[in-house]
Amino acid sequence: PESSAAISKKAKVDGKTKLNGRMAPLNLSEPRSPNLRAADEKKLSEAPSEDKKIAKIAEACKTILECLGEDPNREGLLKTPLRYAKAMAFFTKGYEVDLKTILNDAIFEEDANEMVVVRDIHISSLCEHHLVPFVGKMHIGYIPNGKVLGLSKFARIGEMFSRRLQVQERLTKEIASAVDSCLSPQGVGVVIECSHMCMVMRGVQKPGSNTITSAVTGVFQTDARTRAEFMALCTGRHSHF
Repeated sequence: PESSAAISKKAKVDGKTKLNGRMAPLNLSEPRSPNLRAADEKKLSEAPSEDKKIAKIAEACKTILECLGEDPNREGLLKTPLRYAKAMAFFTKGYEVDLKTILNDAIFEEDANEMVVVRDIHISSLCEHHLVPFVGKMHIGYIPNGKVLGLSKFARIGEMFSRRLQVQERLTKEIASAVDSCLSPQGVGVVIECSHMCMVMRGVQKPGSNTITSAVTGVFQTDARTRAEFMALCTGRHSHF
């Protein structure tokens, strides 16, 4: 196999954008145009195959286990590197999805101008600082401006952004921006409430603590009454059906 130096040298000769022999991360942040930019399409075509990616992550996991003093070849850990690699690929699959694919033409013309709120959507992501989970729920509200979105798409938009390495503040803003860009509504509001394992399992070790973030656009930002109505709907008592 080629040495890392040889790989880096080859990357320069080929004129491809690589970092230490790896493909540079794709810039798939939203909001985006309906089609992938040409540069992103090029990076996607050059990205390593799924099998190669899984194998590389699994090998790295095996190294971590060895550094922890474990034996990767013992029965309980023999398949752990592969399981871990597949899990990480799933946890970060949002990098491979774009907003157009998620929406799938589920935007409809509708004469509606009252607030719509989809509440208590489960969400989970990996904190980019420690690569441990944060888990909770999100509430998304908007006031239509002649167009509505299929309700399940709000959960899918949240899933797309949460299946990336994240911080909750950015995640909240990205979801609000994506909804705003695809619907051009009168306004959008997003609230996310999560428990962070980086605070529960390590560091200060404070179970039961939650972090709440919000992002608002349009009338949710300029009209205090509209924002208050949205927040009240988010925090109101749960209905039982």
